Formats: sequence, C-alpha cells, structure tokens
Amino acid sequence: MKLAFILDPISKLDPGHDTSVALIEAAQLMGHQVWITQANQLTILAGKACAHLQSVTLKPVRLVDGLWQAESNWYEVQNSTLMALEDMDAVWMRIDPPVNTPYLYATYILDLIDPEKTLVINSPSGLRNANEKVYALQFTSVIPTTIVSQDKGVIEKFVADQGAAVLKPLGGKAGEGILFLKPGDRNFNSLVEISTKQGQEPVMVQEYLPAAKDGDKRIILLEGKPIGAVNRIPTGKDFRGNMAVGGRVAQVDITEKEKEICQTLAPKLQEDGLFFVGIDIIGGYLTEVNVTSPTGIREIDRLNNVSLGKEVIEWLAAKI
Repeated sequence: MKLAFILDPISKLDPGHDTSVALIEAAQLMGHQVWITQANQLTILAGKACAHLQSVTLKPVRLVDGLWQAESNWYEVQNSTLMALEDMDAVWMRIDPPVNTPYLYATYILDLIDPEKTLVINSPSGLRNANEKVYALQFTSVIPTTIVSQDKGVIEKFVADQGAAVLKPLGGKAGEGILFLKPGDRNFNSLVEISTKQGQEPVMVQEYLPAAKDGDKRIILLEGKPIGAVNRIPTGKDFRGNMAVGGRVAQVDITEKEKEICQTLAPKLQEDGLFFVGIDIIGGYLTEVNVTSPTGIREIDRLNNVSLGKEVIEWLAAKI
C-alpha cells in the first residue's frame, strides 16, 4: 500500500509515545510505502487535493526494561514531491487539536479526494462534525450529567446542584484547560470568565466522578470495535489523569459495561466515517470521543506485549 500521513512536524513527535509514529512504523515493517506532510502543505490543483509529500523511513523503537527506547536520529525524510493525494491508497489525518480555521480548511481540501480511489481516516466531514467533547452528548444513556454553556449563572447553578464539576474547553487536548469546580470557590467567576472568554465561547461542564482518582481509561476503537485499553491515573496534586500532564499508565481490561458502551457508539461512528477513535471512560461513563489524533497505542503495546499498529494496518489493507 501507499500511505500518506498528515502530521504535526515530525521533529516534535515522541517516537515512544505518539500513535502516529507507531502506525507508520508498523506499516513500514509490513513493507508498505509511507509519505508524510503537514496541513500547510496541502493544496488544490486542477480540482484535485494535492500535497508536498516526503518519503519517510523510521528506525523502530526497542523495548528496554519495560520502556520504549528510540535512537537519537530515529527518522529520515527525503525531499518533498508535489503529488495528488488520490495516488495514495489511504490518507491519515493526524493533526492535533485545536480544530481551528486552518484545520477546517484542511478538511475541505481532503473532501476533494476521490473516495473510490483513496480512503481518508478519519473522514473529513466526520472530523468537522465530531467535536471531541460535544460528540459524546449524542449518547446520553452512557455519559455523566453534562451541560454545555457560556452562561456563568447556568454553570454556577449546575456546579451547586452537582456538588462538584469538571469544566472542559470544547477545543482542548491532552487535559489542557480542564478545571475542577466546586461551590463557594472564590475564584469561580474568574475561572469561568477566562474559560468562556467573557461569556463568548461555550464550555462543557460535567459532574465530577469520584472514580476519576482510580483512572481515566482510554479505549482504542477500530471501526467501532475495541482493540485495546490503557488506564491513566492521576499522580501528585493534579486531578487529571492525562499522560501529557504526568498521569501514570497501567494495564487494564475492557469490562462488559465498557464493551456495551462501544456497541452503543459503533453505528454512529461508522456512519460518520470515524474509523480510528479513542474514547475516554471514567467509572463506567463515557466522557469524551477523540477523533482527531487519538493516542495510546504505544502504552497499550508496552503493557500488553501486543502490536496494535500492526493490527490497524492489517485492517486497513483488508478494507482497501
């Protein structure tokens, strides 16, 4: 297969953590050809989506004493070539949030890829429609009590009713800007004003789940089916379990209830062309649906002695 990955700058990726690197590495080990590009390298020529693509070669990471180790010069790229993206068998859109104006424009360009020739993962329209916070609100039977609002009075009443709550910016990633709110906090007004940009931008507010102290479980779904999970446990004084803020990772199983949650989501994910997804679950409740650049494969592989990257690429080859 010929695969293109739209990434953040490869020099800023962590080969022992980033799922994009795991997928590219698995594809190369299986003999497929891989190119990389960035969103600002996309263009439209003669009505076709094109990109300046660089062929990339990775030096695979090694598991040493239970940790991934990478060589200092772990990747090599060739000079870029302007190519039509429909010349690829598949194009992976793996840019980190925020889903801002340049991100949306990139999805418009990807819309022009002929779906009869090339599979785009995830679907450009799916990426636009699936805000990683709000998307979960379509599945009210499996989420905690949640509101979305920019109204300080509405948020204050919700926090008072719940006793404690978690505020999340709608466009954040990796735990950025998530706040713990409780009634009577003297900083409440300022926290809400900053988060909502003085009442101009809505935020998500969810009831605080005490089970969060035991971990925030990331489950990887492939075409709606769970293929692996990792638990992210808060450490130190931070209530967030995200790996990006120092959360500790641990091996974990997928429970029957969590499998039912996956089954609840699967039809809608497939309908929206969201093939590779990471969902977050706390205490048996769905809290987020991550579709832009879900991560966790490296941690799952390390803890379970598996290769989800290989499984994903095998699925892709079969689907194409």
